Amino acid sequence: MNSSTLKPAFSVCIYCGSRPGNTPEFAAVAHEVGSWIGRHGGQLVYGGGRNGLMGIMADAALAAGGRVLGVIPKALVEKEWAHTGCTELHIVNTMHERKRIMAEHADAFLALPGGIGTLEEFFEVWTWRQLGYHDKPVGLLNMAGHYDSLLAFLDSAVKSGFMSDWQMELICTGSDAQALLQQLVQAAGMTATTARLDQI
Repeated sequence: MNSSTLKPAFSVCIYCGSRPGNTPEFAAVAHEVGSWIGRHGGQLVYGGGRNGLMGIMADAALAAGGRVLGVIPKALVEKEWAHTGCTELHIVNTMHERKRIMAEHADAFLALPGGIGTLEEFFEVWTWRQLGYHDKPVGLLNMAGHYDSLLAFLDSAVKSGFMSDWQMELICTGSDAQALLQQLVQAAGMTATTARLDQI
């Protein structure tokens, strides 16, 4: 029995760059995240791309025995950016549909290093949580100081009276990918297994 026929122990939606970044650390953390999800019987939900950190993470999850659900707009498929090796690949018409399906299939959300798309998706699910549209944990992986300036800005927004401390408390932040993943999975009320799905 393989990963495509078993229910995953948990499902994490990851937002990250479609570029690899300019240091090997970024690729390494994407591989670490994908591998951790696969090794612990989980499902990776992501944007369905094969480029940059997205592709590295998906390949690592698959190699570790995990299930990978990709959701990608038709326009990006036509540009040949789709990862056709996903366990399950949803091709949709709009970005709104993409994000909705990703959110519906996730127990938790985590943003890795990335650019404008990663930030947009992260802020959306964070906003949804503060409004009560979902109660799933949201995390931000601040490795190599990538989000130091963003976190400093958010702290400034609190001090300026445009945000409250409770809003900041809705997100989990950290620089250790595996510890943060474990924290999110536990906060979602799920359990990370110790065996790969295809070994159960």
